[in-house]
Amino acid sequence: MKFLKPRLFTSSSKTPFSLSLNPFKFSPLSVSLAPPTFGSRNPKRGPLTFRRYCHSFCFSRSASVRAAMHTSPPSIQVKDRIDLTEKETEIFDRLLQVLRHFTLQTQLRVAGGWVRDKLLGKECCDIDIALDDMLGREFCEKVNEYLSSTGEETHGIGVIQCNPDQSKHLETARMRLLDVWIDFVNLRAEDYSENSRIPTMRFGTPEEDAFRRDLTINSLFYNINTSSVEDFTERGIADLKSGKIVTPLPPKQTFLDDPLRVLRAIRFGARFGFVLDEELKIAAADNDVKAAIADKISRERIGHEIDLMVSGNEPVKAITYISELQLFWAVFSVPSDIEPSTPEECDRLCVAYMDSASRLLQLVESSSFTDDQKRLCLYAALLLPFRNAVYKDKKGKKIPVVSYIFRTSLKLKASDADNVISIHLAAEKLLSLIPLIIKDETFEIIEGDKHKETIDVPAASKLRILTGLLLREIKEFWRAALMVSLQLYPKDIVSIKNSSSEETEFNGRKELFNRVENAILEMGLDKVWDLKPLVNGREIMSMLHLKSGGPIVKEWQQKLLEWQLANPSGSAEECIDWMNQTQSKRARTE
Repeated sequence: MKFLKPRLFTSSSKTPFSLSLNPFKFSPLSVSLAPPTFGSRNPKRGPLTFRRYCHSFCFSRSASVRAAMHTSPPSIQVKDRIDLTEKETEIFDRLLQVLRHFTLQTQLRVAGGWVRDKLLGKECCDIDIALDDMLGREFCEKVNEYLSSTGEETHGIGVIQCNPDQSKHLETARMRLLDVWIDFVNLRAEDYSENSRIPTMRFGTPEEDAFRRDLTINSLFYNINTSSVEDFTERGIADLKSGKIVTPLPPKQTFLDDPLRVLRAIRFGARFGFVLDEELKIAAADNDVKAAIADKISRERIGHEIDLMVSGNEPVKAITYISELQLFWAVFSVPSDIEPSTPEECDRLCVAYMDSASRLLQLVESSSFTDDQKRLCLYAALLLPFRNAVYKDKKGKKIPVVSYIFRTSLKLKASDADNVISIHLAAEKLLSLIPLIIKDETFEIIEGDKHKETIDVPAASKLRILTGLLLREIKEFWRAALMVSLQLYPKDIVSIKNSSSEETEFNGRKELFNRVENAILEMGLDKVWDLKPLVNGREIMSMLHLKSGGPIVKEWQQKLLEWQLANPSGSAEECIDWMNQTQSKRARTE
């Protein structure tokens, strides 16, 4: 199978930048417990404060974070041909049958990610087919007409309309063929006028379509008609082999045309371990590009890209790029009046916590975490500096900043915001429970207002009550909360980054995680949130001779739950006996 390399443009057409202008040759930052200098975000307010562990830091990047900004291109194994699966062969043959049936001269080209992944030896189910002489909807109608003529079942056609105001310029048709969803689009060219950010669309040549794409590694085509790979930029294959993230045209204009391409470049760079082109990094940090990210693309599209990064194989590397390219606040926008205010380098603190949590997840037996629990654990670590921050809405109500970031900045699920806030709250409570769980302290030493009042039981039973109540609040995210709490216990983990004891400290926290996890499992508290009450509300009302529920019933429900947690093998009869005895004692006292 041959590679076609049409000659049209070369990389020499790009205007070179002097590397002396590159702001991304960072010198290492040193750890310091001295307060940092705060910037102009809100000079009247102090640094972001922490309830339990109060530190301000100048940050140094750990080895894993520094590796995210390496400049040596990796060596990539790229196949010299595309090997089709049986299903892909069947699909492509069916499409060619449509061409022959209607005597069409249409060239069918699979575009973008599928070609890239197949050349890297990875399987990909995301098939996008570009057409050179008709709209995707028109071709889908031809497919159905052909299927009807052969007596086969036709399929519904979904059309996703273009939305130029949000940088979606292409109408896409989608249909299911041989149980695989396939997108059909026409090749396109974009013409921008000087005073408009919305392009004029027209049918384009394969060369024009390749050069208007986000990255050279995504500009490759697989021509179904000729069974060949086409590299119209003449550097897509080369950049894939050398592991470089490069735009086909000058990067600043590419990013201004569609600012989402900045985040896509970061995501692909992190995902494949490729190096971002120096000119691309300069363009990504340009103020005009940052403004375009905020103004030109929807927050939903930004949130989707960020979620793909956090769910991906290199989340820390991706978010590190966002921070180092000075894009953090354009992506994770926050209200202007938050309290307490954020320090100037809060973005690096966020990345440092995320990096630490990621390292700990790799050290512990993370198979006990589901993919969603890992994802939300990383979000909770990333946003840990905002855990106490609030802002006032239009009605003057205090709202967590974490909620604003999820719901407004990223437009992600409301449940994600609620879960991360719950993880933060549970992590805070765990800070005082961890010493008890690992038996480093006793209730007599730290008893007081740190723990809620419970029924009168021995210390060991009280520990099971407090831990069980916390797990019932946080449910299946309790391991994520434990992981986040270990960013602060026994001391803030950022303070030991790049110190001589860093490796020892991380191994110690791994052991601490395992000790707490094992203790919780030995107490039989895993899935304690599924525990059913031995005595229900109606039975409580009957015993108290009440006609309706209310605060008294709710109080007894809580006490009986605590009794169950303190007596895991207790029966309903024993629970009722305890309630009667307790009620009698209260009546005599009153």
